[in-house]
Amino acid sequence: MKKVYVGMCADVVHPGHLNIINNAKELGRVVVGLLTDEAIASYKRRPFFSYEQRKTLVEHIKGVDEVVPQATLDYVDNLREFRPDFVVHGDDWKEGVQSETRQRVIDALAEWGGELVEPHYTDGVSSTGKINEINEQGVSPDELMDQI
Repeated sequence: MKKVYVGMCADVVHPGHLNIINNAKELGRVVVGLLTDEAIASYKRRPFFSYEQRKTLVEHIKGVDEVVPQATLDYVDNLREFRPDFVVHGDDWKEGVQSETRQRVIDALAEWGGELVEPHYTDGVSSTGKINEINEQGVSPDELMDQI
């Protein structure tokens, strides 16, 4: 069976994560490289949930066969260890802060003939975008509950 690697934070699990995992499962056995707390904090913010809490959640997502720590934003060390046939990541990383990481993934996969698969990013389901949206509104939890 083909090996498939998916790197993710999964701090706030959303439909985009499920879309990526479903795409990955169609290709083979899915190993999720779950970013450690330090890896997440290195490029965005401290995670809401600890690595162990996030790992427990991801292990219970249908289609995930194994969860391993990914200690940095850079996938290369894990890719060289697991040598997957495929890496699956949304196409949102072609530009911006993750574009350099994407290129390193492509270069690493070329070492053994692996392939990058980039399903269309699930529009409107960015956890960072949702957090920013809530922060911009400046609504306290009590005010939010009053609106519901």
